[in-house]
Amino acid sequence: MRRVADLSTELEQLLDNPMGALDHGDPAVRRLAVSALAGTMHDPAVFSAVSALTRDDDAERVRAEATEAVGRCGAGLVDEALGLLEAVRTDPSTLVVEAAATAYGELADSRPLPWLIELATGDGDSMAREAAVAALGAIGDDAAIPELITLAASGPPQVRRRAMVALSVFEGPEVEAAVRAGLEDRNPMVREAAEMVVGETLRHQRG
Repeated sequence: MRRVADLSTELEQLLDNPMGALDHGDPAVRRLAVSALAGTMHDPAVFSAVSALTRDDDAERVRAEATEAVGRCGAGLVDEALGLLEAVRTDPSTLVVEAAATAYGELADSRPLPWLIELATGDGDSMAREAAVAALGAIGDDAAIPELITLAASGPPQVRRRAMVALSVFEGPEVEAAVRAGLEDRNPMVREAAEMVVGETLRHQRG
């Protein structure tokens, strides 16, 4: 095992030069490097270096961390990010697929809506489905409303809860009816989410 002093030195070096740690032999260090660089993804050089890990790294957690970071690229690199995410969303790791959905939500671009809807309404990994539902809410495109209403009523509990939160960004009588129906949901965490959405709506109306 590495000594604490060695780990401390290594961490200091990583913080000083995270770009230089992207090819470190330890995947945990590479993940930390990606995390340290996530706030500078608007820099084309950083974007290029981090995005390469979404395809080339042999550790799924590193690929997932890099994929999620792509969503923080800023307006100037959205097209490049969308192309990259389309390539990685077929990754065999559900962690990477979940990260791609999260990144799409960060980008808030409607172009990946069909894939997000397919992922959210499918029968795949529950965490990936939740991430897709959250992304649909973050994007805020009305085209997602029918699917979100359906998921709020008939999805698995975690997905129903997430759909309630996603619906909070939309308006309309059908949305209000779906959220109010959630107040009677058989699952307490779904009811709690619906209560928060209704409460927030009432506060806005009064304000």
